[in-house]
Amino acid sequence: MSNKRLIKSTGIISFATFISRILGFVRDILIANFFGTTMFAEAFVVAFRIPNLLRDLVGEGAANAAFVPVLTEYHATRSEDEFWRLAKNLLYILIGALFIISLCGTLLAPLIVRLIAPGFISDPDKLAITVKLTRIMFSFIFLVGLVAYSMGILNSLNDFAVSAFSPVLLNISMIAFLVFVCPRFGITGLAIAVLVGGVVQVAAQGVALYKKGFRPDFNARRVLREKIEWVHPAVKRIWKLLVPRFFGSAVYQLSVIVDNIFSTFEWIVGIGAPAALWYSYRLFHLPLAMFGIAVATVALPKMSKEVAKNDISSFKETINFSMRSVFLILIPAGIGLATLGKPMIRILFERGEFTSYSTSITQSALFFYSFGLFACGGIKILVNSFFSLGDTVTPVKVAGVSFFINLILNFILMWPLKIGGLALATSIAATCNFIMLYIMLTRKIGDLGTGKVLNHFARILTAGIVMGIFSFYAGKFLENIDKGLLASAIGLLIIIVFCVIVYTVSALLLGVNEIKGFIKWVLKRA
Repeated sequence: MSNKRLIKSTGIISFATFISRILGFVRDILIANFFGTTMFAEAFVVAFRIPNLLRDLVGEGAANAAFVPVLTEYHATRSEDEFWRLAKNLLYILIGALFIISLCGTLLAPLIVRLIAPGFISDPDKLAITVKLTRIMFSFIFLVGLVAYSMGILNSLNDFAVSAFSPVLLNISMIAFLVFVCPRFGITGLAIAVLVGGVVQVAAQGVALYKKGFRPDFNARRVLREKIEWVHPAVKRIWKLLVPRFFGSAVYQLSVIVDNIFSTFEWIVGIGAPAALWYSYRLFHLPLAMFGIAVATVALPKMSKEVAKNDISSFKETINFSMRSVFLILIPAGIGLATLGKPMIRILFERGEFTSYSTSITQSALFFYSFGLFACGGIKILVNSFFSLGDTVTPVKVAGVSFFINLILNFILMWPLKIGGLALATSIAATCNFIMLYIMLTRKIGDLGTGKVLNHFARILTAGIVMGIFSFYAGKFLENIDKGLLASAIGLLIIIVFCVIVYTVSALLLGVNEIKGFIKWVLKRA
């Protein structure tokens, strides 16, 4: 896969992510309108976060760390029959593991909620609602694990479109239930919508796999007797890659759990903190998912092939190119979120149960989250680089150090900055994580063109600061002129357009060549 094809595939994923995020914002606007930052929103956020944590731990973590490199190599070097036999073997093993996890989570929901949200224990009503929602949604881990598995198979075949559009189905399900079911059944209807969305996602990816030639056997007795190859060489390799990655994800998710625990101590960080972190993270995650994760997802099979061919020179260039591409978008995006976060949140969410206070605490979290946006994108690239090399131990060690940095900073920053302190701790820890990963990777494979990367970073940061000065004052002007929702929304869109223009011109004047290449690529397709 050439860099041009990487950009093209990234574009597909970015477009699909954009559609998904637009629908996600519609969903979040409806959630904010119906539930705001009340205890119902807090209960849903905590309950939904638990299966989401396990999703990365056993689902997407497995797909990224183990499935894609091994399956990519298998597809390139073995026959179609051998490839599909391995894919089916993995499916049977995964189904068993996910079933056990889902069952245990459902049964142990009261204990899990008390551990992950100790601040709720003093409020019996909030605790009871959270336990109920957790029991409903815990089976989502089974469904999303199958979705992540399907994504790994399709991505190893360089088919990114179906997996990229899959989250759209979950958002459609949640929007439909919010409009037609939640007015009658409340927050319970939203929890049921999550399960329905998971089922639809599995069905959609199953159809895509079937078209590719996937023909699994679901006769349980026959599969148990004849089909599962526990000692298959590729399965051994996947387990070898998966176990360290499991602990790596566990360390990262432990950081998320700790942030969630701190946010439930509302007498320190403020009322509604768990819900505010949710809304702010949704905005923060939009550019990260659209470009940072998209680039990392597309680059992983390319890097895996280059390592398999022992083409380290091309491998380094792919890493360098991917990081520069991520910085090009995420640095100005982070500055934009920091300077325009308040009008964005007010226009998107401030209505119904989402009050001006909700806007204030959500903006505080988003402001400090935005500092770490570029680092989070860079981490995705570097971690996948280690995965391609078959090294899942180094990211675990680095994630462990970052976790303790995050934990200590939470204790220090939550008192003076409240909810913003939790977000700032996350950003600082992510930046430390990125720097440590980069240093460790250069020690492993040699210089990655550090001078070129730093020069590129400095030029983009300078252009981003110029844009940030404009967006700061433009945002202040917009806040002082309250002409209604529609006028404010139009005003914000105009400011964003001018921000893009200011950033682009500044970057061109500073010699950021990637901007020129991007403009030429867009013009050819206009």
